[in-house]
Amino acid sequence: MKILVTGGLGFIGSHTSVELQQKGYEVVIIDNCSNASEEVLDGITAITGKKPLFEKIDLRNKEDVSDFFQRHSDLDGVIHFAASKAVGESVDKPLLYYENNLGTLVYLLQHLSKQKKAHFIFSSSCTVYCQADTMPITEDAPVKPAESPYGNTKQIGEEIIQDTCKVTPHLHAISLRYFNPMGAHPSIEIGELPTGVPQNLVPFITQTGIGMREKLSVFGDDYPTEDGTCIREYIHVVDLAKAHVVALKRLIEGKNEKNYEVFNVGTGTGSSVLEVIHSFEKVSGKKLNYQIVGRRQGDVIKAFADTAKANSTLGWKAQSTLDEAMLSAWQWEQKIRKD
Repeated sequence: MKILVTGGLGFIGSHTSVELQQKGYEVVIIDNCSNASEEVLDGITAITGKKPLFEKIDLRNKEDVSDFFQRHSDLDGVIHFAASKAVGESVDKPLLYYENNLGTLVYLLQHLSKQKKAHFIFSSSCTVYCQADTMPITEDAPVKPAESPYGNTKQIGEEIIQDTCKVTPHLHAISLRYFNPMGAHPSIEIGELPTGVPQNLVPFITQTGIGMREKLSVFGDDYPTEDGTCIREYIHVVDLAKAHVVALKRLIEGKNEKNYEVFNVGTGTGSSVLEVIHSFEKVSGKKLNYQIVGRRQGDVIKAFADTAKANSTLGWKAQSTLDEAMLSAWQWEQKIRKD
């Protein structure tokens, strides 16, 4: 079966492309390389023994999207990762985020709506929940007003898909709401490649550990948590990639109960910032240079998922521990600095 992966050279997209190819799917990748490198194709090829078809397309160009679907009318499914994802940048450039994250989604759905049968997996986020009232967060938790334009694009994106599915019975879609992906493929052929200063905790930790960054700032140690630092959930990127393949298979085999479904994807365990730092120190044998500073505006106190629905309905469960994911992230960091 032929699967389109948009943003397939990115962190999660590349690992999902690997999992798809290892399951026998034919993968077509679209990426505009604004936050990724074509060299990632070499890593995917090294792992799977097969180079996926790649087309450098900016999905904001409606004519190019139309041309792609005319040439690839035999797609069996689409997994949509392509989006801008930096929360801070979205505050400064809201129109860029609304155009890139929502306009492109509309263009894809317009073409999928014309097909006799379409299967669509959407890369959503725990940001749709903001600060949930109770932990762990279930899929029934209320979706609160977004804290950032990025978070808003994930909320609106889900609404667009749901509204489209209501009037398009042959479109079957799943939104996967996930937390913080980390780590690298066990082969260390692909991993996270942030451009500029990392927006996420783990690559900032590994870059600090290897000497690229002077120190890590921990924003606040006076939160109502066990060690005073914020709590988030971290999931190995390979576990996350496998969840996308399982969700796609569910749609293709017609096992979905509705033509639009939502699942949390995570470990079900929250880790504080200091616990993540201590994990790095444990697997690397290095002391990390970090400093406690004041709270950062907009940070939620804690967020971690109830994954019971994904575990039981999808038959998927995260396998890797925080330490295992951190070790792969550190090995990847060491490799790319040598190269």
